[in-house]
Amino acid sequence: MEKAHLPTSEAAVVAIREIAKEFALSMSVTDDIGADQTSRRTSAELFTVLDSDGSLPHEAFVELEGSPSVSVQLFPEDDAKITVDGVEFHDVPRDSVPAFLRSVYGGLASTKGRLFPPGQWLIVPLPGDKTYKELILDFNLTPWLARSARG
Repeated sequence: MEKAHLPTSEAAVVAIREIAKEFALSMSVTDDIGADQTSRRTSAELFTVLDSDGSLPHEAFVELEGSPSVSVQLFPEDDAKITVDGVEFHDVPRDSVPAFLRSVYGGLASTKGRLFPPGQWLIVPLPGDKTYKELILDFNLTPWLARSARG
């Protein structure tokens, strides 16, 4: 399966909407458009809409209802922060967001405990041998995280 190129935050929202439909999830979207509205442009003057290069930055925050709870913050710089049941994955390339969500909702994501280094990890494999792995900081696992445990 060829990886789709998502040139804009809006294209990524459309792709997430298709995944929500595929897995029967409801979702909500909040858009922030303009240099003075996006989270990474805090130094922009008020009412400054365009970046210095003339582009119009668009950031979107998507919440998917269900188990697990997932939110996706899409940044204008072609990356995203995906939070799965409280576990944050920073700097996920925007083009990888659909595969990441399919892995989570398709049952490929799992948790794994280790003695050294100690802790529980959430592991999300993507096609093409790319894997995202984050430490679960909360010792009280959600029901979805506990069910996703693998040896």
